[in-house]
Amino acid sequence: MRAPVVALLGPTNTGKTYVAMERMLAHATGMIGFPLRLLARENYDRVVRARGAASVALVTGEERIVPPSPSYYVCTVEAMPLERRVDFMAVDEVQLAADRERGHVFTDRILHARGLQETMLLGAETIRPLLRALVPHAGFITRPRLSTLSCSPPVKLARLPRRTAVVAFSVADLYALAERLRRESGGAAVVFGGLSPRTRNAQVGLYQAGEVDFLVATDAIGMGLNLDIQHVAFTALVKFDGVGPRALRPAEVAQIAGRAGRHVRDGTFGATTDLGALDPALVEAVQNHRFEPLASIYWRNAELSFASPAALIGSLERRPPSRQLVRMRHADDHRALESLSRDPGVLELARDPESVRLLWEVCRIPDFRNLQGTLVRLPAPAGIERGAAQPALADAYTRLLRQVYRHLMGPGRRLPEDWVAAQVSALDRVEGDIDALLARIAAIRTWTYVSHRPAWLHDAAHWQERTRAVEDRLSDTLHERLTEQFVDRRAAVLSRYEPGALLATVGDDGEVLVQGLRAGRLEGFRFVPDAGLRDGSRGLLAAANRALRAGIGDRVRRLTEDDDAAFALDRAGGVSWRDAVVARLAAGEDLLSPRLDVLASELMGPPLRERIRRRLAAWLEGHLRRVLAALYAARDGAPGGTARGLVFALTESLGSVARSAVASQLAVLGPGDRQSLQRLGVVVGGRSVYLPALLGRDAVRLRGVLWAARHAAPAAPLSDAPPSVPADAAVPARGYEACGYRVAGPRAVRVDRLEWLAAVARRLARAGPFAPSAETCSILGASAGEVAGVLQATGYAAGPDGRLTRREPARRDGPTKRTRPRSA
Repeated sequence: MRAPVVALLGPTNTGKTYVAMERMLAHATGMIGFPLRLLARENYDRVVRARGAASVALVTGEERIVPPSPSYYVCTVEAMPLERRVDFMAVDEVQLAADRERGHVFTDRILHARGLQETMLLGAETIRPLLRALVPHAGFITRPRLSTLSCSPPVKLARLPRRTAVVAFSVADLYALAERLRRESGGAAVVFGGLSPRTRNAQVGLYQAGEVDFLVATDAIGMGLNLDIQHVAFTALVKFDGVGPRALRPAEVAQIAGRAGRHVRDGTFGATTDLGALDPALVEAVQNHRFEPLASIYWRNAELSFASPAALIGSLERRPPSRQLVRMRHADDHRALESLSRDPGVLELARDPESVRLLWEVCRIPDFRNLQGTLVRLPAPAGIERGAAQPALADAYTRLLRQVYRHLMGPGRRLPEDWVAAQVSALDRVEGDIDALLARIAAIRTWTYVSHRPAWLHDAAHWQERTRAVEDRLSDTLHERLTEQFVDRRAAVLSRYEPGALLATVGDDGEVLVQGLRAGRLEGFRFVPDAGLRDGSRGLLAAANRALRAGIGDRVRRLTEDDDAAFALDRAGGVSWRDAVVARLAAGEDLLSPRLDVLASELMGPPLRERIRRRLAAWLEGHLRRVLAALYAARDGAPGGTARGLVFALTESLGSVARSAVASQLAVLGPGDRQSLQRLGVVVGGRSVYLPALLGRDAVRLRGVLWAARHAAPAAPLSDAPPSVPADAAVPARGYEACGYRVAGPRAVRVDRLEWLAAVARRLARAGPFAPSAETCSILGASAGEVAGVLQATGYAAGPDGRLTRREPARRDGPTKRTRPRSA
């Protein structure tokens, strides 16, 4: 008896695939063909779990996992090894026999794929009449949909229900929709035909895990994706099918819409307001699963002649044996064969059946890049067109096939290792945008296909691993790029909550979290949003601000009760608390009384700011008294009389003053006054009067900050109180003087070092003209030329030979007992 053939038909979500898999596992051996590599891999994993990896083979164009003695083969339809005899055979989605590009393969399987004991053909009800005619002995089983599919009114994109798949029919529209959803709802996963299975799985995983609530897809969603979709929203009903734009048939709409609902859970479909209400007749057909049956399917002769390229082309163009079959006219492999057959070099090689068979195998290498030329645009078809215009193959594709064939026909009958390595290495790059990555993934998939032809390569296993690694790396990068472009995880999470229900927390380090998502940092009392936030994160920022306002009083209290060690003053005049600037110095009554301006914050009002200001003012007073202790001691313990005026001048200038500025006070100082000043630590030098205790690093730095705050000018760059620095034209001479430095020629010199240099120079000058010595360079920490410039600015002249002589007599009121100032 003839083995039974069963056609298991019905709409989406009927469990057809599940039934077929169970029937296969009930037999000792079996094979099933799926329309997508993605589906084949998913069901391969399922059978492995049920029977073990040693019992299952996976065979696709780009992947072959074949243990020594497999019992079951899970394949793509094109890759089914029909020469293997198995008890059970099944082909999924047989209505794809009407597909313009792949239909002839499904038709061939309908006619020739048979199991020894049982065969199942799975598909839609639309193919029932054709199966009755082509497989007259087949039995039919109809399975109803497990859940109800109903139509909803049009909805704006921003108001779509969660767990919605939004359908577009071009990648450009898909990108635009995903970008809009990112702004309005946190983003979407994207699925379209150009994605590699790995990238598609990663994007689907993003949606299934609930990280986003929307999936934007082309009609690639219509097959093989069993997802948690509650609603399918169409944005268009016209697609480009490889020849021209055409309206979707009701059965195609149903195939896509049927993704909504799963198992026994009902689903809905509809349109966005941009498309408008769906035609009532279309809605009725989809909801009740009533569609016009297919009138014909594509066919291509499977009994090929390899006598010559011309004979092979002739056998491919043989007329179909029945009226239900339409000859396939524009398959890529057929057109590739026609193109290569016009090449004299190829014809010279393809002289016998073996070489012609190899040529046909090369022509069947898929062009995953789909780099086709300009297509002739036809009116929307009413059915399958007979004699539709054929798009031209890309030159790059045919050039690659020609190179492969010539190498395989060469002396080694293998592809050269260095040539393959160069092709693969050129694709092993992850830089570039989404389109660049898509192009590389498509190209490497072609080489993955080639690597699974063991007879073509010296080490096929190596190239299988290499091409798969490159494809995986590119796919992972593409997933990252798509996620970066179209997903704002913060906004996606927040969109699920009412604004008042969001929970925000502030960590000890100032990190602000809303529902566990980083919103930014609280720097002092100002909220600084995270730099990665996008426009769609307004809810996140609002929630963060609400939480921060509620807790700002406690934060102010912590500042007012904190130890002095928690505060600091930076060179720019910023007062920080716990490393965050909370206030800045501004001009006050005098240099020792700067005003404190608490930084504005929308989180707190004037009363809280005043509390902060009072605490910072108390700290600042203590800080000034500690670092400038010698100055405060001189001011508070100043003697009476003339000496008191000199101390006042020192206080006003933060601890050092030019001798010429206080010459009148010095002229009337008595011995007692000088002793009082000496007890206070005051040094009266030949050029300056100063307090050496205020020339250390901390004091010099603070003096610069106080002067800059008073005059709203840049502070002198004297953080480490060096002996001298190059004079900066942007800093006024008074700014240097406030820090204890005097500008002399090319350098600003610390006043104690200037006194020391003057004393050494006088000693050298007594012996006549002199050049700057190593000692003078060491005093200033400068070069001999710079020392010469300083001395010329302080009373020395340079002769023709560059040697220096004094221009003025020594001062009588300079130091008499110590030529080196105390602080030096």
